[in-house]
Amino acid sequence: MFRYVTPIILIGLAIAGFFVFINPLYGDISTLRTQATSYNQALDNSKALETERDALTQKYNAMDPDNIAKLQKLLPDNVDNIRLILEIEGVASPYGMTLKNVKYDTTPTDTTISNNPTTVAKNSNSDYSTWNLEFSTTGTYSNFLNFIQDLEKNLRIVDISSIDFSSNTGGAVGPNLNPNSLSTYTYTFKVKTYYLKG
Repeated sequence: MFRYVTPIILIGLAIAGFFVFINPLYGDISTLRTQATSYNQALDNSKALETERDALTQKYNAMDPDNIAKLQKLLPDNVDNIRLILEIEGVASPYGMTLKNVKYDTTPTDTTISNNPTTVAKNSNSDYSTWNLEFSTTGTYSNFLNFIQDLEKNLRIVDISSIDFSSNTGGAVGPNLNPNSLSTYTYTFKVKTYYLKG
């Protein structure tokens, strides 16, 4: 009889040992395997990102430095308000037009273009911001037109929001000014420019 009891006890001890020691250990091993798989995937993703970064760096380094400078001027990574005001003044200067009453927003506006191309919607998640500037200048109508044309050709993006005209005598004038007139007028501009958010 004792011959049969001993094997049963051993089998029972083995089963108990499995549930007490082996099974929890197996569970830990399974958890570690899952974590290892997750880490390997993260490592693979990291290597893929490094490869993409290196490829983009090579493309950037292969670009003409002059073109990079033009792109940075077209859409800079900061407001650089003083430089913009000096640029606009440089455009106006050949026509004897001096910037006066310069005003600007101290807080930039986050914007993004909506599905409607004529609509600009505010969105704090956009990649760029706008900066509003207001100034006035005085000159003849023909010089005013030349200034506008040169401002449009300037590399820095500047959108004119509005222009108000007034005569030097203080009275408001209509939009149909005489291009052949040598009279000078005061023009009040409201413009906005764009820059990449940091």
